Amino acid sequence: MPVLSLAAVFPPLQARNLNGRTLALPAAFAGARNVVIVAFRRAHQQLVDSWFPALDPLLATHPDLRAYEVPMLASGYSLVRPFIDGGMAAAIPSPAVRERTLTVYTHVTNVIAALQIRSPETITILLVDRSGQISWRSEGGYAADTGAGLTQALAAGSG
Repeated sequence: MPVLSLAAVFPPLQARNLNGRTLALPAAFAGARNVVIVAFRRAHQQLVDSWFPALDPLLATHPDLRAYEVPMLASGYSLVRPFIDGGMAAAIPSPAVRERTLTVYTHVTNVIAALQIRSPETITILLVDRSGQISWRSEGGYAADTGAGLTQALAAGSG
């Protein structure tokens, strides 16, 4: 198992939200701090969704905080991006959720290495600033202990 370091930096990536706006990450993250949930499979959506009931109160408490879902897809799928992104957008009635869902078509293995992700078999949750510095990380669906870890990281960074 690789040793994970908080020194990892979110790499420059081009993303498009499900409202059709193109963004250059990490600079385009709107918050001074951003919870970025990275997913690799359609089956990960339930894990992603498990975080938002806990994130909503944190977003209300920390005005500088934003949250994003970032599905990572292999660059080979970019030819069918309109179909994939369109299908995702059609399934999400909320414009706010479409705004925070940023699809990235890239060399996934390079992103996994850059972010020091242990496995694409689950989601990775990162606390990232606009410069890409990662100050906290976890993986998997929401659990009370990981939620508490994020809350502590936010409190530590607010002083």
